[in-house]
Amino acid sequence: MAGPDGRATAALALVVNAFVWGVSWWPFRHLHQHGLHPLWATAAIYVLSLAVLLALWPRAWRGAAGQPQLWLLLVAAGLTNVGFNWAVTVGDVVRVVLLFYLMPAWSVLLAWPLLGERPTPAALLRLGVALAGVVTILQTPGTPWPVPESLADLLALLGGFSFALTNILLRRLQAAPAVTRVATMFAGGALAAGGAALVGLAQGTVAAPAALPLPALGVGLLLSLGFLVGNAALQYGASRLPAQTTALVMLSEVLFASATSVAAGAAELAARTWTGGALILAAAAWSAWAAPGPARPARAQSAA
Repeated sequence: MAGPDGRATAALALVVNAFVWGVSWWPFRHLHQHGLHPLWATAAIYVLSLAVLLALWPRAWRGAAGQPQLWLLLVAAGLTNVGFNWAVTVGDVVRVVLLFYLMPAWSVLLAWPLLGERPTPAALLRLGVALAGVVTILQTPGTPWPVPESLADLLALLGGFSFALTNILLRRLQAAPAVTRVATMFAGGALAAGGAALVGLAQGTVAAPAALPLPALGVGLLLSLGFLVGNAALQYGASRLPAQTTALVMLSEVLFASATSVAAGAAELAARTWTGGALILAAAAWSAWAAPGPARPARAQSAA
């Protein structure tokens, strides 16, 4: 276990990762304004990340033999990034991030069939608190039912569900080398985003990637670098702090996303959003404090 100075450095590394993810909505929107759909941007980022990883560890795939569940991890990690990156580009950023952080509630539901972990009364209560927060956010005036009202809502919920599934699959795949899991998740981000972009292109719903002007290309390269740095920071921090501490520090992503998006006019200060968000974050923090064991969050193994 790291000493006080080491823990402070590890916590700072986690904050760096949370900052990268919390402000990633801006470069994705900037690229989108210049004709690059977030699906193409996500695919490019993860192709670059995978290329860097394989350049450093060319035998990263050797640990995949005899691990068929890595295919499920590839899909789950890919859908996590597609859902989150697309949602923060086209939706209200605060609303998206809060719906994404319903992840602990999904974990309660998925851990029973996949890990054999029956939910405790406290876990069910946390689930109820989180779902109450979602109902509060989705219950808009004039609508009889609290249902997703936009593509961004659906993508945020999909991303959070996939994030929870990714966490659980990582626990099932602890026998696989860490570098193999990372490579699988980078490949998932590239394939899922690229595949979805190609389907959208064929259907006419996603435009072909545009030639970016030099400033926008610079933003794209900085975003790729940010994700690589954020991943390295999370690898460092999560390996030196208890899982509960890691999960709690990760919640600072909500603060970064909220502050920057509200200041830029990319989010609304609706009372129901803050009320529902408080319930979701309370459930997430409670889940983090109650989480036993050394399991790491999914982003400790990948970049979103």
